[in-house]
Amino acid sequence: MLDSAFPGGRPHMPVRVIKKYPNRRLYDTRISSYITIEDVRQLIVDGEEFEVRDAKSGEDLTRCVLLQIIAEHEQDGEPMLSTQLLSQIIRFYGDSLQGFMGSYLERSMQMFLEQQQQFRQQMSGLIGQAPWTMLNQLTEKNLEMWKDYQQNLVGGMGRSAGASRPRDPAPPPPREKDKSKA
Repeated sequence: MLDSAFPGGRPHMPVRVIKKYPNRRLYDTRISSYITIEDVRQLIVDGEEFEVRDAKSGEDLTRCVLLQIIAEHEQDGEPMLSTQLLSQIIRFYGDSLQGFMGSYLERSMQMFLEQQQQFRQQMSGLIGQAPWTMLNQLTEKNLEMWKDYQQNLVGGMGRSAGASRPRDPAPPPPREKDKSKA
């Protein structure tokens, strides 16, 4: 059965269940194997739907695991979330706007992803061209913007200086012949 919710009509599969055991090990029930937290991150990158459940109680631990992945990636490498941003998010917990903040962040992320997709589509259209053509077009566009900037800058200075400034430079004075050689 094909699911119309998936682009390209991918087959609909039940949500993948990952069990978390008290020893912190993760067990993927679909492949009947233990996996790492990095494997879970790869599932996210691949767009795979899953949920993490406590092996004993069945409690949903998906959010906890997702937060763990974020925390580990924020510690290693270059962080995406600044200390200031994290502090601001923490301040919203318990605030009357807490519920609004979550939906606002979700909408903002969705809008960002849509803009990113549009940008990638535009870039793929450009990449279909020969690399030199694309580079030449970019160079011409930058040169045109630079000329416009210079004209606006010089034009603005010319208006403020008024008529006291000559438009053409004065020709150099004529040279006198060296009389000592004569």
